[in-house]
Amino acid sequence: MWAMSESVSVRCPACRREHLYAAPSYPCTCGAPVAPELDRHGTAVAVTHRAWAEDWITLRCGSCGRRDQWPRPELGCECGTVLRIAVAGQTAAAEADTEAAAPAPAKRRRPFQPVTIRTARDAVTAAAVYLRWLGYRDIRRADQRPPSGIGIAARGLLAQVDPTVRPASLRDVECLWLTAMTESAACVYFSLAGYATDARTRADSLGVPLFVLDLTGTPQPVNSLADELDATGVR
Repeated sequence: MWAMSESVSVRCPACRREHLYAAPSYPCTCGAPVAPELDRHGTAVAVTHRAWAEDWITLRCGSCGRRDQWPRPELGCECGTVLRIAVAGQTAAAEADTEAAAPAPAKRRRPFQPVTIRTARDAVTAAAVYLRWLGYRDIRRADQRPPSGIGIAARGLLAQVDPTVRPASLRDVECLWLTAMTESAACVYFSLAGYATDARTRADSLGVPLFVLDLTGTPQPVNSLADELDATGVR
């Protein structure tokens, strides 16, 4: 169970309800919990549209000093408004520097701590946290939007996250592989609903690791390539 930061009072700008909010912490690659410092004097803002740069912030681990991108704190009000919580001294991920740090060796990895999946955004967060645990750096939204799902990228890697209830198809896997080839990158696929049989067969021949995201946010390897990646991380 992750620790929660100190609670702050948040007022919904739409219905004026008061909420008590505490931001969750996320596990750094070193295993230490990382949580944003909430701005007690800041004002919550209603989320009217989604932009990757506004959804993520850069935080420094107080234990090892590593800087990584983490989801910006949000709260759902009973009136239906999604509130973006003010964070002290932080900027959007796109505005923050992403200084490089060498990935932690696989033998030193701590047990993976998943992110519970309730929304499509949670699925992307869970995949990003997992990739970071494997040792990938500079995780961001992919430059090219995939035909289905959401594309995220890291240094030397292109990943696709499919949060729908439809199993990933042969075309989905091939499109990811072709896009990764044009960028001279490796690729990996995450799906909530699994994969069609021909998609799994094609992934094996193309060298694409396949994972299924369960609702706890834990990626489950589907093929041997995914088993190997899960076991060794980034070499």
